[in-house]
Amino acid sequence: MTPTKKWYQDVTLYQWMVVLIASVGWVFDAFEGQLFNIQRNQMLAEILHVAPDHPDVRRWGDIFLGAFLVGGSLGGIIFGWLGDRWGRKPTMVLTILFYSIFSGLTYFATSLWHVGILRFFVAMGVGGEWAVAAALVAEAVPQHARAHMSGLFHSTSIIGTWIAAWVGLAFAADWRMAFLVGIAPSLLVLWVRARVEEPERWHAAKVKAASGDTAQLGSFRDLLTNPRWARNALLGMMLAAVGLGTFWAVTVAGQDLAKDFLVRHGVGMAEATRRAKFAYGNVQAIGSGLGMLAFGPLAVRLGRRRTFVLYHVASLIFVPLTCFLPTSYGMLLALLPIYGFFTIGIHAGYAVYFPELFPNHLRSTGTGFCFNGGRLLASPMLYFSGWLKARMDLGPAISLMALLFLFGLVFIAFLPETKGQPLPE
Repeated sequence: MTPTKKWYQDVTLYQWMVVLIASVGWVFDAFEGQLFNIQRNQMLAEILHVAPDHPDVRRWGDIFLGAFLVGGSLGGIIFGWLGDRWGRKPTMVLTILFYSIFSGLTYFATSLWHVGILRFFVAMGVGGEWAVAAALVAEAVPQHARAHMSGLFHSTSIIGTWIAAWVGLAFAADWRMAFLVGIAPSLLVLWVRARVEEPERWHAAKVKAASGDTAQLGSFRDLLTNPRWARNALLGMMLAAVGLGTFWAVTVAGQDLAKDFLVRHGVGMAEATRRAKFAYGNVQAIGSGLGMLAFGPLAVRLGRRRTFVLYHVASLIFVPLTCFLPTSYGMLLALLPIYGFFTIGIHAGYAVYFPELFPNHLRSTGTGFCFNGGRLLASPMLYFSGWLKARMDLGPAISLMALLFLFGLVFIAFLPETKGQPLPE
């Protein structure tokens, strides 16, 4: 019997380097997004000349978070398109410059409109980098390693969250310096320009487009009028909307669940808040990271669609269990990693699956359309979840919003299986 080849066998040093570069870009991508969440109370209180707990701080924080979601959606679609038109390498360079330079410029912000514009442009870079990097990784690595390495690429986002937390602690008294650190990722551009090569698949697609054998690179008309690609794009967008909507409505609520539990059991608000941040940022985050890492290997064994089904069904089970079952704080801490494993682990599946749904001349465009179109569709959940939680107990509200995972099961039923198949030409 011929021994089964390990997924990492025959992966070249260059291919590992591409995954590393894409991952570092995605790490800083997540860092730039989370830094504002950590520093926004101090920053907005200073700009508004009010106390950090003033209602205007939260109101403007939510407004800017909404602007970030819109900017990320627009940037992901535009830069995804440019990734096909211009190539993966120059577009990745531009997205990194966008999110790092505009984050660094936040150091000089003195009014609300400065913050709004800068956050919008940071978001454009953040949304665009993922789409291009996901396409690049899928095209650069061998077929037998694609699911593992794409899942590994997406999983590194958890490192960006941790770095943002560390920077926030290091510059707790100076939000301007924290944002100035955000310019550091621009140095990654030098590495990208020096080492990354355009995938042969992109060059082949460029030749075919020039000869008229296929539609133009990044053609939205082809994406949305060709029945095969349009079906994948629209269903993929809806699938992403489920994961991104439940992220805001369910996943991030792990911190609120912990704080609510502690307060109900007699812990003071300040101590409950501190312990809840640890529960979410460390305990649940460990499960989230493992869930993302596990998606690739499970997708190889079970197939992409069955793995998505597993994560969605498990989320439907473990979210209400985490909301209602714990009778002690220790039990809640034991459930939160499982809660994070499935609810956030789904996101690694988008990096594995979406690039496999589109041909060479539409891969970056289609991937960006799915993920960032889904982000735009999911953005109302940010406000709806807050409205619902204000009108009913936290556990029932979160469990009710977890029913969104049912829609994911419907969408995945109509999408194709890509396990063991080459990328579409």
